[in-house]
Amino acid sequence: MKKLSIIVPCFNEEETIPIFFETIDKIINSMNDVVAEYLFIDDGSSDRTINEIHKLNMEHPAEVHFVSFSRNFGKESALYAGLKEASGDYIVVMDVDLQDPPELLPKMYEYLKNEEFDCVGTRRTNREGEPPIRSFFANQFYKLINSISSTNIVNGARDYRMMTRQMVNAILSVTEYNRFSKGIFSWVGFKTKFIEYHNIERVAGNTSWSFWKLFKYSLDGIMDFSEVPLSIASWTGVLSFISAVIGLIFIVIRAIMVPASSVSGWASLTCIVLLIGGLQLLCLGIVGKYIGKIYLQSKNRPIYIVKEKK
Repeated sequence: MKKLSIIVPCFNEEETIPIFFETIDKIINSMNDVVAEYLFIDDGSSDRTINEIHKLNMEHPAEVHFVSFSRNFGKESALYAGLKEASGDYIVVMDVDLQDPPELLPKMYEYLKNEEFDCVGTRRTNREGEPPIRSFFANQFYKLINSISSTNIVNGARDYRMMTRQMVNAILSVTEYNRFSKGIFSWVGFKTKFIEYHNIERVAGNTSWSFWKLFKYSLDGIMDFSEVPLSIASWTGVLSFISAVIGLIFIVIRAIMVPASSVSGWASLTCIVLLIGGLQLLCLGIVGKYIGKIYLQSKNRPIYIVKEKK
């Protein structure tokens, strides 16, 4: 019998937890040579999520375990905590809202067991049900990050994937504070197969991912896996300097050729000063973002704090 650890990050998901467990348990019971270990990670929920997890733990003490954070640390921290606690031969990461199709689990397991794959991931082939603006920016994010980073991230790839113990150990060796799991999964390497599926609506409840949270998450991903923004800041400074030199040469030549020309253009000069000042602040902001990440890493704070574990 092989042990399958199912990592389930949860944040305000009291409605979905019972439905999730009932659905997954039926599928696991149909897999003859697998015994499951459920690891629910409560990411500082403010509703009754932890109560629902307690109920499952009391009903199934051998299979259901949990880690409860002292506050909300974010999904990346929850994923890391789950991977650290998992003891299975194979480890799968799933969302509790059942947008990750559970019926793919047997197929993923067969690929890992019978073929030379270290990971079986999933990717959505469409984004039906999402706001068009979110879908547009999501597609642009993947195009951008793959064009400026040496780490390829598959468009539409989900965190939903099944991995071997060897790959999970490699991921755990990446102990950086600022984590972007989609990038880390690709960066560690290993042979990966992707299964495609159509987008599925949440089974219950509401998503906690707003457009602004996704935007900040995408910026973190870009800065975690690319130094191109720093290069953009440098080249912006170079181009500004060259433009200033050309402008000075033009002014000197005009003063020599047309001595009587009057000085004018205060409005345009003000605009230019504001433009250059804005570019300088933009570049400082980019550099400051990277320095901020270095600062957080140098503090060596824990990625999460456990309030309760069982």
